[in-house]
Formats: sequence, structure tokens, C-alpha cells
Amino acid sequence: MVLHVDNGMEVQEKHKIDFDFREKLDVIADGFRHNYCYQCGACVADCPSHNYSESFNPRLIMLKTLLGFEDELVQPDSEIWNCTNCYTCSERCPQDVRPVDIIIALKNLCVKTGKAPDSIQKISQAVMESGITTKATSVTERRRQELGLNPMKTYPVEDLKKIVEGE
Repeated sequence: MVLHVDNGMEVQEKHKIDFDFREKLDVIADGFRHNYCYQCGACVADCPSHNYSESFNPRLIMLKTLLGFEDELVQPDSEIWNCTNCYTCSERCPQDVRPVDIIIALKNLCVKTGKAPDSIQKISQAVMESGITTKATSVTERRRQELGLNPMKTYPVEDLKKIVEGE
């Protein structure tokens, strides 16, 4: 929410709820569960990301989805990228809202609109090329051999591409 100064006092500007954004999330998240969030905070209590960084708060992310703060949530530096997708929030939610599903939907929306962080784009590209998140080089293979490890596995990348492309 945007604040401005009026006669020396900070004033909170009114925000109109963006129902279009909520409906978009209904489709992407495959349901309307997020609309049932009553802000109890159970999702925050055991959240490992919140325990590591107090700036990450799944309850506030849910509030922002309810209010329709798409511009804050769907961007490369959004707090959603600090979620580890551990599902603790969903296990704790008394309303079965499944906050992690909403956060994943927001991440997918970022990717779809080209607003994901560069690092995510690079990891996704690596997976599409090799089936793994990091690029294996000749140095990787040589070091694995020195350590007595099996050669890197190959993955059916063409099958993965078919899945991703919806064939």
C-alpha cells in the first residue's frame, strides 16, 4: 500500500481489491482456496523461511493475494522467491488454504510473464537442456571419476520437453 504525507502525517492510500487478480489465481492455483484465508498466522509459525528471514511471511503474501497486489507479488525481487516449497504452511493451515500452492502459482505467473529472477531462468534452461539444474562439464566428470563415482546419468530431456510444452 502506498503511503503519502498529508500535512506532516503519513496517510495510507485506499486500495481497491483487484478481483481480476484473485480470479486469475483461482485458475492458476486450480481453485479458490486462497479466498478462505482468514489471516490466523498458522502458516508463519513453523515456516523455515520465516525462521531464517523475518521479511518472509506467508501470511502477508496471502493477504496481498486477497487484496490483489499483483504488482508487488509478480516480479523478480518478490518475497515469494524465498519460499522453499516445504509445504509446512499447508500442513498447518486450519482452512486447508494451501499457501504454498498459491506461492507456486505466483512463481509460475512470474515465469509466464517473464518476471522471474535471472537465476531461475538459467536453472530452468539448464533443466530443459540436460535434465539437471547444473551444467556438467568435463571437469565434473573427471572429478567424479577421481572420487570413484559413477558417471553422470543422462535424462530423457525430450520427454521432459513434451511434458512442459503440454504435448
